[in-house]
Amino acid sequence: MVAMVPAQLPIVQIRQTYAKIGIDADFGTQSLEQPRPTMEIQSTKSIQEMELPRGQLTIDSQRAWDAMGRGGHLETMKRIYGQGTQIALEYIGKTAEEGDQLASIAKGGDMIAELARDIRLEFGQYRFEGPAGFDNVDITYVASPARIHVKDGDVTVNARVNMPIHDFRRGKLDIYMQQYNHVEFTPPPPQIDLKL
Repeated sequence: MVAMVPAQLPIVQIRQTYAKIGIDADFGTQSLEQPRPTMEIQSTKSIQEMELPRGQLTIDSQRAWDAMGRGGHLETMKRIYGQGTQIALEYIGKTAEEGDQLASIAKGGDMIAELARDIRLEFGQYRFEGPAGFDNVDITYVASPARIHVKDGDVTVNARVNMPIHDFRRGKLDIYMQQYNHVEFTPPPPQIDLKL
């Protein structure tokens, strides 16, 4: 009986290389600018008118003039009339005294000549002036109210919105085959069994 040796099966080697894709990309750039709005402002000035009438100043110096004996005629006459009774009594008393002096001839001397020498016009017994005081001048001031008229000004604002400025630049995008795929088959070397 002949022994059977199992035959070895040939092995085929397979090699596979995968494909590779290369990508070269750069980012894009963009800029965004928002200009300020355009504003137009027109304004008118306010107007203010002010009128200040003169005040009324009153100075009454009548009592001061009266204190210096230069007051009004009616006031002076009233004062003289009020003093008349007292002055008349004093004059009667003085006349009686002079009569007594004339009656005393026994004393000697010339009484008529002496009395004639003392005769003079006297008005000093009458007080023409009024009472003196530090506040004899009355000053009164009445201020007039100010008249103010204001006309308001005006402000007109016209605003115009400006559109934004947008600038965009694309980046680079390059896709290429860096390596192609392939399959490689390697057959086994030939084996010839010469032992038959």
